[in-house]
Amino acid sequence: MSHHPVEDSNPSTNPSFASILLRRLDRRQLLKGSVAAASAGLLGPFMLTGCGDDGSPSVPTRPQTLGFDAVPKSLEDRVIVPQGYSARVLYALGDPIAPDLSDYANDGSDDGHWDRRAGDHHDAMAYYPLPRGSTRSDRGLLAINHEEITEAYLHANGPTVFADGSRPLAEVVKEQYAIGVSVIEVARSGGQWQVVRNSPFNKRWHVNSPMEIRGPARGSALLITPLSPTGETTYGTINNCGHGVTPWGTYLTNEENFFAYFTLDDAASDTPELARYGIRSGTRLFNYKDWDRAQNTGPLQRRFNASRRGASAAEDFRNEPHHFGYVVEIDPYNPNATPRKRSALGRFSHEGAWFAPAVAGQPLVCYSGDDARNEYIYKFVSAANWDPADATRGGLDVGDKYLDAGTLYAAKFNEDGTGEWLPLTPDNPALAGMTAAEIAVFTRIAADRAGATRMDRPEWGAVNPANGEVYFTLTNSSSSSNGRGQGGSGSQPRNAANPRSYAPDGSLSQARGNLNGHIIRWRETGANRFVWDIYLFGARASYTNPQVNVSALDDSNDFSSPDGLWFDRRGLLWIQTDDGAYTDTTNCMMLAALPGTVGDGGPVVIGGADGRSVTTYAGAVPGDRLRRFLVGVPGCEITGVELTPDAKTMFVNIQHPGEDGNLENFQSNWPHPSGDATQPALSGQRPRTATIVITRDDGGEIGL
Repeated sequence: MSHHPVEDSNPSTNPSFASILLRRLDRRQLLKGSVAAASAGLLGPFMLTGCGDDGSPSVPTRPQTLGFDAVPKSLEDRVIVPQGYSARVLYALGDPIAPDLSDYANDGSDDGHWDRRAGDHHDAMAYYPLPRGSTRSDRGLLAINHEEITEAYLHANGPTVFADGSRPLAEVVKEQYAIGVSVIEVARSGGQWQVVRNSPFNKRWHVNSPMEIRGPARGSALLITPLSPTGETTYGTINNCGHGVTPWGTYLTNEENFFAYFTLDDAASDTPELARYGIRSGTRLFNYKDWDRAQNTGPLQRRFNASRRGASAAEDFRNEPHHFGYVVEIDPYNPNATPRKRSALGRFSHEGAWFAPAVAGQPLVCYSGDDARNEYIYKFVSAANWDPADATRGGLDVGDKYLDAGTLYAAKFNEDGTGEWLPLTPDNPALAGMTAAEIAVFTRIAADRAGATRMDRPEWGAVNPANGEVYFTLTNSSSSSNGRGQGGSGSQPRNAANPRSYAPDGSLSQARGNLNGHIIRWRETGANRFVWDIYLFGARASYTNPQVNVSALDDSNDFSSPDGLWFDRRGLLWIQTDDGAYTDTTNCMMLAALPGTVGDGGPVVIGGADGRSVTTYAGAVPGDRLRRFLVGVPGCEITGVELTPDAKTMFVNIQHPGEDGNLENFQSNWPHPSGDATQPALSGQRPRTATIVITRDDGGEIGL
């Protein structure tokens, strides 16, 4: 979609995941003499079970069937859910979170209180029962990311830019407040969920909120600015996309695509370090908003110009980009606690931070993806071993214990089908000369030097609670050289992990890239090693060529551009899309899956326009174990999903409906004023991002 970049700032020559997969499979077939022997030799020894909190083997009871009929594809301006389900709007752009504010007028007007209203572009979210430590499913807190804004609808007449290039300060502040995180209390009363406007827990964190920097980057000279003379504090969080939930009950919001908010005036301000993060002079990237050009601007706005204007970093904002790109920990139960940026988990376009199940007496493990073309997948292992007593302590001080010290790794995929995690530490010879603070701030460069494997836009991850296997979406790829012209090394070539380069009609006669994306997965095998395969390939059902529709998707489960990914506590996998390649046929969607295990499929040979055959390794065909559960509205992305502990209420976000429209043609008018998300929208009203609540009409569990 147009809100999302296709950044490619990796100039390294590290091998791609796909090229390694191709070499591995070819070598296996040569040594074993058959495809069957190759696949058995690759995956047979690594079928592991999960572990309980005490370290003992534990495999939770898993659902065996999906309990709903697949919904059809749709281009309608309403949300489609299965028969027997209802969906209502809970929390939409501009909704007040304080009792003294009026309802949102939805006409672009500004009452000056956007720090107490819902932000825009709701993204990842998590539910926290009230009180803390309970399992209540009728009262709790929702922490919700606000990734971005749709400026055309946020302001009365779209964003204002004066003849001299300056912008009104009030508009700039409004935009900055509309990005960040909401924490809101929600409760069910009389069968309906509502936001509790007068809750003392309600809080908006935004681009100008005070925050603290923790971990190895804290106090580094790389973080000194006029607003942070000691490099220990900062202001704001930005482009909050994926999330994480800690074992001690706090919320992790992740800063993705921060690079696009910054500008440089001249080539004298260019540095290799900024370029490696997509920031170059002479560019105005997709999210650049001229915040530094606000009239009567103060340092909170000027900081988005990172040019070298002073004699040192204390006199300009050359280091301000180093303040973003982190995992940020928020305590939803304590609105007075200052959020902490956890630099030990690295700095890059964090899509999210997802924990493996915590095991008593062992370190915690957390996975992250860098959402840009040809970037890396990471793992953080805490220095401290998990103490289950900390689960009830809660709070950011527990985060200090587990998230400020540990080892960050980048993934390398080996030719023999195994993988290894490369330590990004000063004692790694490949990183000689880099300090711990430099690794934390310039994580991409450290991963380049370590020799990690370049991946094609790693987005959301999810850990299967039944067996600990890790899933990551690779949203799509393109055969064009650099996506949206942001430079770098270009799209990956067609090979085993990106074996499909095909035309929009599904033919192999043209090389257009892997238009519909796929999902990979792996299993840890100990000693920082793992084995992997490719779980699922997106495709149109009309693609009858099995070399394109590798997963044999049909009208009940075909999809394109997987993005959001989440396992619920029962082991259902929820897949959400952010797509532009299939929107002529259907709006973006969410599917439910009963996943298998790594190695449950086999090799597949795929041809191409170049006349070359590529061997890849695909998971088992999903069949009716994958079904479409929801379809959104025109221009939207489906993102963020959560269930209450009883699994009877689902929260989902309909992000940026009508994103490709304007004030003359909205593209979408959703949601319906009645609050019924499934009713056709009424013409004439501006679209609004919103969180919806889905329930079963018979009161049963969602999805079963």
